[in-house]
Order: sequence, then C-alpha cells, then structure tokens
Amino acid sequence: MKRILIAILGASAMAAGCARGLPKDEPPIRLLQNMYRQEKFKAQSENPFFADGSAMRLPVAGTVARGYLRDDVAFYEGKTKEGDTIRYAPIDITMETMLRGQERYNIYCSPCHSRVGDGKGIVVERGYTPAPTYHDNRLRNVPDGHIFLVITNGWRNMPSYRNQISVEDRWAIVAYIRALQRSQNATLADVPENMRRELQIKQ
Repeated sequence: MKRILIAILGASAMAAGCARGLPKDEPPIRLLQNMYRQEKFKAQSENPFFADGSAMRLPVAGTVARGYLRDDVAFYEGKTKEGDTIRYAPIDITMETMLRGQERYNIYCSPCHSRVGDGKGIVVERGYTPAPTYHDNRLRNVPDGHIFLVITNGWRNMPSYRNQISVEDRWAIVAYIRALQRSQNATLADVPENMRRELQIKQ
C-alpha cells in the first residue's frame, strides 16, 4: 500500500511538472516576494523625496557612464583638440576595414551616391535631388574628417547617419570612399610595374 501511495504521489508531481508553463487563470505563486515587488521608481514616475518631485535625476556632474567615454577627439569627432578637421582617418586601413566599409557604403550610401560614387543612385531615378559626385576635385581634396562629419551630422539634403552607423563603420566608409575615388581616377602610374605592360598591350 505504501508503494502504491508513493507511486501516486510521484505521478501527481510529474503531471504537475508537465502542466508548468501552460496558460492558467490563477496568479503564479511567488514565495520570494522581495524580487517581485522591488522598491524602485520607474521612468517618468514621481518621487516626493526631491524638491522637483521627479524620480529621474541628472547624472552627477563630471561623471561618464561606463563605455561612453569619448576622450579620443579625433576618432569620435573627426577633429583635433584645437577644433580643426583632421586630414587622415585615425584608424588602420586593412582589407577587413575596406570590406566592412564597402558593405556599409552599399547599404547606406549607394542609394543616393551609387555603387561607384558618381551621385547617380537609384533614388535619383525616382526624382530625388542628385547627390554630388565623389570624383570632382573638391571632394577628392577634402580631409577625411570632413567626410566623417558629413556622415555624422548630415549636409543639405543628406540626413545625419549618427544613429544608424557606428563611429567605427563611419571611418570604414570614409576609407572605402577614398578607394572609390582612386579607382575612378587612376592613372597608369597607380598600377604596379609588373602589370603595366599587360595593360598597355590591351589598350
């Protein structure tokens, strides 16, 4: 009889375990209420402790949230500490960087600027104002920081991509744009010597 009772209790426990997670009308049982009912204030709620009655407080002056320190002015702002636009991108230009820049460029920039950067993207065919070509002398000679700042803050009809594109990816796009400019304005002098003869024969 004892064995039968143990078997019935075991079967009941297993059945209760199988029912866990199914929809129920009864509220869940919470033995430890201190994690369920926390003493806290949610965003936009009132707190009579402070004079303004708001639970939301400004950070202490001079403090920076973990992971948000922006002490590298050149990298994060595209400028020197004196406020001048930096001439060259403050990153190592590797093949990985170029491929990342190409990917991000094709996603965010090519609809207006086209895959080759001539300003004849697909949105222009739909009536959008044409973007400037990257291949005129003005944009070929601007500092890298200028292109970075345009991506960050926008320019005329171009919106800001500060929230869509990370700082690292903005610099990768700058590097790729420089590669596009060079590819569309290359001369024979840019070709390695061992390949020049082959090109001259094809011409």
